Amino acid sequence: MKDLHYTLRIASAMCFLGHGAFGIITKPIWCNYFAVFGIGHDLAYRLMPFVGTVDILLGLSLLFYPTRAVLAWLVGWGTVTALLRPLSGEPFGEFIERAGNFGAPLALLLLSGWKPFWSRVDAHPHPDKARFNRVITCLRVVVFLLLLGHGWLNWIEKKGLLAQYAALGFSNPVNVAHTAGIFEMISAVALLIKPVRPLLLTLLIWKIGTELFYPHLELFEWIERAGSYGSLLALWLALRINEPSSITTNQILPAS
Repeated sequence: MKDLHYTLRIASAMCFLGHGAFGIITKPIWCNYFAVFGIGHDLAYRLMPFVGTVDILLGLSLLFYPTRAVLAWLVGWGTVTALLRPLSGEPFGEFIERAGNFGAPLALLLLSGWKPFWSRVDAHPHPDKARFNRVITCLRVVVFLLLLGHGWLNWIEKKGLLAQYAALGFSNPVNVAHTAGIFEMISAVALLIKPVRPLLLTLLIWKIGTELFYPHLELFEWIERAGSYGSLLALWLALRINEPSSITTNQILPAS
């Protein structure tokens, strides 16, 4: 159970550290998201470092002193920032592809329990079976959404993905995108219906590898997407814990 806690905790922290780094760098596309609130180009650039600093501080707090209040904020903030993409005119797949951004902290919050709200999250949680099953359900939905979203973006031939495939030397990046999209969307449905650990491990390796192919600032892009592979790894760990031979009285308490 400790491994599951730290997987979700580190993944959530990395997501917001990476996101915060783009605020400090002042990523130009963020102007589109500020524009949703009627904020102009110049003011957006002045606000980006402030937003980035807050994200980094919250990410660090999650690493060193995690509280339920911070987790709840990250769930809400991750949802809002992901929603700004379709609200600014991008495909809806951009939102659901980022389900790990808000899904990983939500799963950790479910694993840890909701009260008291300002208390520190225990690194050795002891959820009852009902609460643990809710964590697994949450992770199944999150993994389904993030794979479906990325597969969808491949299917509709997102320019950034096509550029990645072209840079990797593929002569027909459209075909590669369609193949990858079909694979990811079928895998998403399969894992929602019945998650199996071998497929999760395959997709974990797939996501960790493919997220390294961004042409600019790839390290920060990879860190920011930690919610995706963190959710995949967390579901893999949760299924292992949930195996009858793995459950002990020290891991999951009987439902009260």
